[in-house]
Amino acid sequence: MAVDPPSSRPPLGLVPRRLIAALLVLGVILPSFIIRELIEATMGSGPLADIGWIAVPVAATAWLAPRASYRRRDALLWLVGPGLFIFAVIAWRLAFLPYRDWTPRPDEASRVRWLRDPRHAGLWYLPGEAK
Repeated sequence: MAVDPPSSRPPLGLVPRRLIAALLVLGVILPSFIIRELIEATMGSGPLADIGWIAVPVAATAWLAPRASYRRRDALLWLVGPGLFIFAVIAWRLAFLPYRDWTPRPDEASRVRWLRDPRHAGLWYLPGEAK
């Protein structure tokens, strides 16, 4: 019988998951502030500084969103406001991979497996997700 890949590592606890999610958010937000300050120092305050501030978070959200059952186009929410919230949810989900405690999107449903092991009851697993 094949060994269930996720059973080799137990799911993270709440504190490590919070720490990883916070580091992901800070790792995206801090460089964007630095880029904004550099643009403001050289070209002054204006629309270019505003666009420069959201360029890094939009790119990071678009790259990481599919791994957390979001669409790449959800990165455009940075333009209208809730982008930080969406990225925080994505970071929270990424910190838990390869386990998933959220229901999969319809296009992922054929690839995802429901874990039946009593230690991992209630979790999903998408093979090849955490490489």
